[in-house]
Amino acid sequence: MNKKDLEFLKSLTEAPSPSGYEVPAAELLRTRLAGTADTIETNILGSVHATLKGKGAGPSVLIAGHIDEVGMMVKYVDKEGFISFDPIGGVDAAILPGMRVNLYASGSGKTQLLRGVIGRKPIHLIEPDERKNVTKMDKLFIDTGFNGDKVKELVRIGDPITYGVGFEEFGDGFAVARAFDDKIGVWIAARTLEEIKKAGGAKGDVICAGTVQEEIGLRGGKTSVYGIDPIIGISVEVGHATDYPGIAKTTYGEAECGKGPLIARGPNINPVLFERMIAAAEAEKQPYQIGSEPRGTGTDANMFQVSRGGKVAGLLSVPLRYMHTTTEVLKVKDLETTVKILTRFVLDLDDKVDFTPR
Repeated sequence: MNKKDLEFLKSLTEAPSPSGYEVPAAELLRTRLAGTADTIETNILGSVHATLKGKGAGPSVLIAGHIDEVGMMVKYVDKEGFISFDPIGGVDAAILPGMRVNLYASGSGKTQLLRGVIGRKPIHLIEPDERKNVTKMDKLFIDTGFNGDKVKELVRIGDPITYGVGFEEFGDGFAVARAFDDKIGVWIAARTLEEIKKAGGAKGDVICAGTVQEEIGLRGGKTSVYGIDPIIGISVEVGHATDYPGIAKTTYGEAECGKGPLIARGPNINPVLFERMIAAAEAEKQPYQIGSEPRGTGTDANMFQVSRGGKVAGLLSVPLRYMHTTTEVLKVKDLETTVKILTRFVLDLDDKVDFTPR
């Protein structure tokens, strides 16, 4: 991956954007695609839609990644300045004690970053029978190092909080970040739009979307696909890698980092799209894996499939270790592989393609 694209990925993952607070990540996407898209719009929920106009007759394609991440928000500040918080999305309480966090405080009239730590009683002071249990979130608190008056001056109820870690490359082609879910989907959608333009454009319109509020109910995906009304809607996501200890392949299937994206197959996925996505991967000589999805996928593809009279829905997922933790891990080359597959899929579309299952 070149330096510019790697910096874009790093910036996206580090931009604070818990569900409902996605503005920083949305601005990065708008800036990146300003010279590529013919139009860029942001809808009332905050989702970004960057459109590359088609050059002929072909189906319109929405390629979406969600720009929100799991996080927390301020619920209460006590007189000593310790902060109680609520989760936004699927936060794992087990990983929180001792974590460093970033709190985006708005009480002074402008947002400023406060560093904090999540505290609880040390193990020495916890009763032996309690040590076996995960500490509930309402027993945890954030310590900013300021006194009560200062915290109340700086912090407002509802201020967002993220895990206090950034992007880092490590090992043999791996990277770790707190929010690959789903900043990599946004990155892939944006890079695919850039590659399609470089190739001279597709026959139909192509829309790169950074959708919001996926982590709390697929809200951005639902409203974006309804508003745009494309023929095809493809969600680009992370999927659970099963290439590390403790994950049963007989239960969760096989998904390895470095072996390409999971191309989803199942009732949420249009069967013609699935076969054409496989054909695109093979034509580009790119590795891929098949993801078994026997029900709704829990992604924006759910919303795409049943919008209006129904859409041609697809899902590509990059294998990810340790989802919804501070240390989400993936192979960087899988992102570039996915861009190549998606680009070929879109460029091969024309008005003769019939996606009706037969």
